[in-house]
Amino acid sequence: MQVPVIVIGNITSGGTGKTPLVIHLANELKKNGYHPGIISRGYGSKRNGVCEVNQKSDVQNIGDEPILIHKHTHLPVFIAKDRVLAAKALIKKYKKIDVILSDDGMQHYRLKRDMEILVIDGTRRFGNGHLLPAGPLRESKRKVKAVDAIVCNEKKVIDGSYLMKYKSYYIINLKTKKKIPLNKVRLNNLHAVAGIGNPDRFFNYLKALGLVFDSSPYKDHYRFTKKDFKTMSDKNIIMTEKDAIKCEKFARDNFWYLPVVAEIDSKFTDLILNKMKNIAHG
Repeated sequence: MQVPVIVIGNITSGGTGKTPLVIHLANELKKNGYHPGIISRGYGSKRNGVCEVNQKSDVQNIGDEPILIHKHTHLPVFIAKDRVLAAKALIKKYKKIDVILSDDGMQHYRLKRDMEILVIDGTRRFGNGHLLPAGPLRESKRKVKAVDAIVCNEKKVIDGSYLMKYKSYYIINLKTKKKIPLNKVRLNNLHAVAGIGNPDRFFNYLKALGLVFDSSPYKDHYRFTKKDFKTMSDKNIIMTEKDAIKCEKFARDNFWYLPVVAEIDSKFTDLILNKMKNIAHG
């Protein structure tokens, strides 16, 4: 690859918080004068080959995470099952790109990488420690010692790692776009839904905010339809922003979502910037 590649991935199946970290790091690199581009598999995408994400991209064709990344970075995002093809298409079209972030793809070893950032769910850690299908591990835990940086989500479980936490400031109405600051949320008859890798993380976060609600967990990347909410017309629905992207077309004025941003020690950004300088002088 003609430009440095940073892979942000995990060694367990299910969500660990890679996408918020990709968004955070992409924006930090941009602030520091770099021109990042992002590649992703586009889980659930119905497209074959390489596809660029834009403001009009349909979640059915692209997948939820690439659209979320594009929305919060305004950077070029390309998807393909073959991330090498995605990376080549990205740098061919955008000549200014000087670093590529790969959202997931740690086990996609055909993609050469200059840096690996491992994201660990601080609550679930490595499960029972067994490889798939007996456990959640995609590869051996030995990988922990081979990566350039480790980020722990919510709870620090590895020495020398960086702690990432989520911060929210308001909820947004999916239909009207009205924003309510979290300290002024007074919604009754609340029902929370989550089709993410770890729904409990979202539900626990809502509880920590003092919200009272019923909840329905769904599998990761679940494709919500109008029918899923048929029996909830009298409820205020609250969901993640990732899920909200899939509900925009049939949203009612009782649909709300909670946007989150990743907060992480600035020393993490310093580490990545130093490694980037070393690569450049390499």
